[in-house]
Amino acid sequence: MAYKLGEVMISREKISGRIKELAAEITKDYNQDNSVVLVGILTGAAVFLTDLIREMPEDMDVRMDFMSVASYGDGTESSGVVRIYHDLKQSIEGKNVIVVEDIVDSGLTLSHLLDILKARNPKSLKVCVLLDKYERRKTEVKVDYCGFKIPDKFVVGYGLDYASKWRHLKDIKSVVDE
Repeated sequence: MAYKLGEVMISREKISGRIKELAAEITKDYNQDNSVVLVGILTGAAVFLTDLIREMPEDMDVRMDFMSVASYGDGTESSGVVRIYHDLKQSIEGKNVIVVEDIVDSGLTLSHLLDILKARNPKSLKVCVLLDKYERRKTEVKVDYCGFKIPDKFVVGYGLDYASKWRHLKDIKSVVDE
């Protein structure tokens, strides 16, 4: 089946504004500790994490690391099989950790990842997602910081892809059948 770009779901201006708000929420929550590790989930969250971390204050101790976890492959549906391709380079034991993810839908991948990270004994563990596709939830996952709730549509842009295409788009757009 072939796909093409559909409508703009979330404009670049709305994304930028919401990221500033999320950074302010995180800064407020970690103001006393003044230290947090943002764990970006590659590859989709790289753009989101980069913009989010640039909005954090200079005097805050903000670290970042990455993991590569996949369950989609080249399809538009989660395969249900979670694979870790790249693990963290630093220990998170005793640290405040925020998992930064591009999108959560079924919650299966994120739930599995959180179990792995909890076993590493962080001081705190929270989740920040750009997009929450809540209608597709198969397992409960607490999202502490949410950019946007979206309906059950496949979307691309701003780091999100279809078969490695369209990550570079500045807006988030739907994908439709050709």
